[in-house]
Amino acid sequence: MNKSIVSENNASDQWQWLEEVESAEALTWVNEKNQLTLNALAQDESFQTLTEQLLANKQRDNRIPSVTLSNGWYYNFWQDAEHPRGVWRRVTWESYITDHPEWEIIIDVDQLNRAENATWVWHGAQILRSNKGEPSRRALISLSRGGSDADITREFDIEAKQWVEDGFFRPEAKGSLSWIDIDHVFVATDFGKDSLTTSGYPRQVKKWTRGTPMECAELVCEVGVHDMTVVAYHDDTPGYKRNMVEKIQSFYSSHLLELMDDGTLLSLDVPDSAEKYVVRDWLNVELKENWKLGSETYPAGSALIIRYDEFKAGSREFTRLFTPEEGTAFGGMEFTKDYIILETRHHVRQRFTFFSLLDNQHKAAGEPWVSRPIPGLPEGEGYITAVDDEVSNDYWLYVTDFITPTRLFRGSLDSHALTCIKSTPPSFEASGMRVEQRFATSKDGTRIPYFIILPKACSPKGDDVSRETLPTLLYGYGGFEVSLTPTYLGSAGIAWLSKGGAMVMANIRGGSEYGPDWHRAALKENRHKAYEDFAAVAKDLVGRGVTTVRQLGIEGGSNGGLLVGNMVTTYPELFSAAVCQVPLLDMKRYPHLLAGASWMAEYGDPDTDDWDFLQHYSPYHSLKSDINYPEVLFTTTTRDDRVHPGHARKMMAKMEQMGKPVLYFENTEGGHGSGADARQQAQVEALEWRFLQTRLMQD
Repeated sequence: MNKSIVSENNASDQWQWLEEVESAEALTWVNEKNQLTLNALAQDESFQTLTEQLLANKQRDNRIPSVTLSNGWYYNFWQDAEHPRGVWRRVTWESYITDHPEWEIIIDVDQLNRAENATWVWHGAQILRSNKGEPSRRALISLSRGGSDADITREFDIEAKQWVEDGFFRPEAKGSLSWIDIDHVFVATDFGKDSLTTSGYPRQVKKWTRGTPMECAELVCEVGVHDMTVVAYHDDTPGYKRNMVEKIQSFYSSHLLELMDDGTLLSLDVPDSAEKYVVRDWLNVELKENWKLGSETYPAGSALIIRYDEFKAGSREFTRLFTPEEGTAFGGMEFTKDYIILETRHHVRQRFTFFSLLDNQHKAAGEPWVSRPIPGLPEGEGYITAVDDEVSNDYWLYVTDFITPTRLFRGSLDSHALTCIKSTPPSFEASGMRVEQRFATSKDGTRIPYFIILPKACSPKGDDVSRETLPTLLYGYGGFEVSLTPTYLGSAGIAWLSKGGAMVMANIRGGSEYGPDWHRAALKENRHKAYEDFAAVAKDLVGRGVTTVRQLGIEGGSNGGLLVGNMVTTYPELFSAAVCQVPLLDMKRYPHLLAGASWMAEYGDPDTDDWDFLQHYSPYHSLKSDINYPEVLFTTTTRDDRVHPGHARKMMAKMEQMGKPVLYFENTEGGHGSGADARQQAQVEALEWRFLQTRLMQD
């Protein structure tokens, strides 16, 4: 493609100076806009009350502490009023299942921040497997300054509860540090000149030996500067220890290799577009595109499995664990010691089945396996993870829906016992509320599913036209293969549903609710399909009499912020208010801002002929002074180093200059989220809900 024909004089963008994230001039502008928004939304007692309600809900002690098992201990990261930045802690099983577990605090992040005069946000811990069942002493702890994606990693002694002097340390950057053994780690980071991709991620991964400088680490693999990144990881499963490398070209293309003992890389000949991973004896492949092998074609959306040693020996006789049919999609799989749990979806509704590895291990290659439903599962959406896939067939099951709080079960595929371990009390009174799934018809005739959560005192099911219309909030995402599925609406229940508002979640194209084709249908030049889908749901809600244009608002974040931006500029007549969170909006500049280059497989490259279609869904370039737009609240964070805050800043500035109704709030911390701790998050959420309440619920 000829880049010269689509070149742009950056000087024509009068607001580009707002891309200087922490310049004094830009931050002065941010503070001024923040104050205007606080003056407009946060001055009355009801705002403070709402903020405290949302904060109390986030910090209440009776939430379910999710745990991971390591060497007999159950670890958890927890934030509450006493520990707003959180504590990393552990507990025994016997204590965990009681109403008041006796937690042992390992790291107190708030205490650490006071000691180091820092603003650390927890990014996770990786515990080194101990030998012979002994308590594990070492962990790699990742901490982010203010919540950004860039972080540091430091080695920690769990038993001594102190940082390891002269231990492994990765300076602040986007990247990773992971255990191989006590004396070796894989490190991917900013190694200096030419070591990052155009997306800002590491293009080199190295093997680093304890006691040597990081710059002397041994190169394992390097990718091109225009690739996305490269990672390496060690599988420490006894009997199956191996090192794997993944060369990631884009969000939807990667190449998997095994790092052999002699340092060579064994390439695995499976499609780069597929998800692929090795678990013990098995290579698992989840197809995103059709794959022709010999005389057989495996369709996109299939889940395949083959013995790894047979694959490396040349066999390509895969067994199909899942083949998509009309309205179905693969959701994922989870291994226990002797079983595979398969998640599938039928019109976005979840189903779980399981395969026995013992019953199927002697079947001929390619011979079908028989799955069975897991008996006794409660109704609702959720997810399953293995408790310890190496030693047991126990699993964790989290179950919830929009108006039912989460419950945690522990189940067994051996005995089929299922015990509720923890349950969360409701955040709001949901009696009389109901959830329905409906379908709208998009411009091209495609049926688009959506969930609607209706408040109390609604008419009988399906009869919408006969009753009073409702203030309604429509939410969507539509990109990057992200499926929107039911989850408990704690904050929305407090601030919206309990006040008589309806909530709608639209499963528009761009996600993977119906598998890879649903995602590909809205890629690049077809992006408008996602926006047509969202518009169809909005029209369906008004046409059914659920709401009116004056009472309808929309919300979305990140790629969903791009969705909201396009709805504002392309369909302004369909709704009255919009909340646009950490958004992507300038589709000309996006590849040159932070991680933007990594999204070109989703959107296209504006520095080529792709701009011919990209300009039509670049909200920043689509604004027109003679159009009446619905009022918009933009929210973002200064520390977002994934989606540049300049997108929201520039859109706000341009709309304000045109005299359009617009508000803006930028949190100083939080990364690609609303805040670094619960109070910051509660304040931003309260601003968003207050904005929607005053615009949609008042006559």
